[in-house]
Amino acid sequence: MPYIKVGQENSGDIELYYEDHGSGTPIVLIHGYPLSGTAWEKQLPVLLELGHRVITYDRRGFGRSSRPADGYDYDTFAADLRTLMETLDLRGATLVGHSMGTGEVVRYLGVNGSDRVDKAVLISPIPPYLLVRDDGEEGAPASLFAGFVEQATGDRLAYLRGFLENFYNYDVNRGTLVSEAVFDASFAVAADSSSIAGVACITAWTTDFRDDVARVDVPVLVIHGNQDRVLPIELTAARLPGLMKDAELVVVDGGPHAIAWTHADQVTTALTTFLG
Repeated sequence: MPYIKVGQENSGDIELYYEDHGSGTPIVLIHGYPLSGTAWEKQLPVLLELGHRVITYDRRGFGRSSRPADGYDYDTFAADLRTLMETLDLRGATLVGHSMGTGEVVRYLGVNGSDRVDKAVLISPIPPYLLVRDDGEEGAPASLFAGFVEQATGDRLAYLRGFLENFYNYDVNRGTLVSEAVFDASFAVAADSSSIAGVACITAWTTDFRDDVARVDVPVLVIHGNQDRVLPIELTAARLPGLMKDAELVVVDGGPHAIAWTHADQVTTALTTFLG
């Protein structure tokens, strides 16, 4: 199994597990919290059939990647992505992030520029920001995230189950768009992730990406469900076209947070159309 070293903790290497399939124009798929690179299984075969080289990887703390005690902030996540891009010498790439993975995309572009990147796709994004600001802009109060940390610290598995229920809008979509087997498998992946990462990443969600968003100089496709309970569209995706140089917003009617799974056909169609 392929791994890329992104750091060192005491006597051990910090490594990212990745998969690199196909040939052609590279596409890097970056998963959301609290899953792993396997979350892209509905998009992977379509992109390969269209002749793309597709790279997925597990964020540090998740899946088969290393589980260090720190580094769960977007500067580090973007540095990990940069190491992957440089190690594989990816050029002309499209970066595709879902949920938490959209933060990696915009922070990477904000810090490193677009020398290696031609396009970006943000699915159910966190940017531009979630936390309420002193300038009067609407957002969520800090107490909300503090509550999440308290829940995840007190009973991580109960917190993750509740999070995934909102991830899929499971009360509405159970047995139709989401089977019990898929939900149980998602919970198993989430439960197996680093307990440190599971809590620390909540703090990272409050990152303000407005400076990064303003620096993005490649075409961007934003896809968001209008029934997203985790990251409501009015606080996230709906703001982005006014803050980015070249951004297109596609709204998935009835889509929850996990639209890459529940509404895979619509997401994949929008993605492949954008890729050309």
